[in-house]
Parts: sequence; C-alpha cells; structure tokens
Amino acid sequence: MGKNKKRIKEVLRYVILIALSIVVIFPILWMCSTAFKTRVDIFAMPPVWLLKPVMSNYYRVFVKDFFLRYYINSLIVSALAVSFALLVGIPCGYGLSRFEFKHKEDLAFWILSTRMAPPVFVIIPFFILWRRLGLTDTYVGLAILYALLNLGLVVWLMRAFFDGIPKELEEVALLDGCSRLQALLKIVLPLCKPGLMAAGLFSFIMCWNEFLFALVLTSGNMRTAPVAVSGYITFRGINWGPMAAAGTLIILPVLIIALLGQKSLVRGFMQGAIR
Repeated sequence: MGKNKKRIKEVLRYVILIALSIVVIFPILWMCSTAFKTRVDIFAMPPVWLLKPVMSNYYRVFVKDFFLRYYINSLIVSALAVSFALLVGIPCGYGLSRFEFKHKEDLAFWILSTRMAPPVFVIIPFFILWRRLGLTDTYVGLAILYALLNLGLVVWLMRAFFDGIPKELEEVALLDGCSRLQALLKIVLPLCKPGLMAAGLFSFIMCWNEFLFALVLTSGNMRTAPVAVSGYITFRGINWGPMAAAGTLIILPVLIIALLGQKSLVRGFMQGAIR
C-alpha cells in the first residue's frame, strides 16, 4: 500500500506539472501561431488550428515598419545597461561582503530599497533631470537609467556569491604580494562566474522587457522594441498579426538566455532566497 501511495503521488505530481506547463506555454504557442495567420484566420470561430502559414505579418514588421531598428536599439541599450550595472555592482557587492564598517546593513538595505519604488513614482523626476542633461533619446541616457534600476539586484546577488567564497583564498593571495584589486580579479571573480552570469542575465531580461521609461524617455527612431510593439494598438483597432510577429521576435532573446543560462538563473534565485 505504501508503494502504491508513493506512485499515485508521483503521478499526480507529474500531472500537475504538465498541466501548469501547458497553462504557461499555451499563450506563447498561440502568439507564435497567430504570427503566421491571416486576419480572417485570427478571428475565425472556431479557432483555426491547422493552417497554411503566411509571412505577410513578418513582411510588414521587417520591411514596412522597420522593426529591426527598434530591435537593435533594445539590444544596444540592454548591453550597455548590463555592462554599467556590473561595473558598479561588482565592487559594491565585494565591499559589502568583505569589509566591516558602520551602518553597513543599513546601506545594503537602502541599495535594495531602490528596487521597491514604483516606476510611475519616479518617472517624472527622471524625465525632467534627463531632459536638462540632454540624455533623452540617447542610448547612454536610457542605459544609465536601466543600470541604476538594476544596480540593487546586482549588488545583492554579487554580495551573496562573494559571501560563499572563503576569505582565506584572498588572504593567501595578499600574502603572495597581490593587491586587493588583483585578488578580486584573479581569485574571486573566476570563482564567481555563475554569479556574474546570473546577475548579468537577470539584468538583461529586466532591461529587455522594460516599457514605461523607454516610452517616456525615447521617441521616433530611438524607441525600443517593447514600445514599438505598442504602436500596433491604434484607434482603428489592434493589428494582432503584426503584433504577434513582433512579440515572437521579442521573446526569442529571453528564451535563448533562459535555456543557455538556466543553471545560473536557478542558482541566482537560490542565493537570493538564502540572503
């Protein structure tokens, strides 16, 4: 009886996991199939499951709407933002992990609290400041803002990974004549590759999906991909076919990153939970 109960529990567990997977994956599959449908098939009732795929939606996205330009904007801004966030976040996380000073935990909490402010709450001050500095409609301006928004996440993730590395390794390097910076670059960071990947991947995904700040701080040719997709919502209606095609293109980098870096992402979640 005990073995039968275990088998039943395992079967139920797999059934629940499969059902949840279908719930999560179905909207993505539906969007991908919609990208290859004509307008008639999109609104057909009952839904058209077996269809002859058409490329008109992708033709409009690439040729008529020049969506590739906005796609490249998102790639450039996200890459710059991740680089800025890591460049600042790594030494900050290292300092919080290795050095003791007054109000250290208060400072760490303040850094984390920057992620708690609703974007709507800070968008107007940022817009006024960025406009006066001449940073609106620029790659650097949007990248700096994204880096600031993700800095708290990077600092706390890197601090958690640095805490997991024994200090004795650095002490040996210091005794051998290395400076603190050399010990960080040659000893600590090579051991923190999963942490670097996790922080970089999380930051990239958040930058790639960000909408509100890009909508307010960019215009025209400088818009990012998520903002460009919203352009398919017009007063005449929603262009579901081109929107689905553009949405499929947007989720590709995230899916590729999730598949290639899933171990680092899981470890990042675990480190964040431990902290």
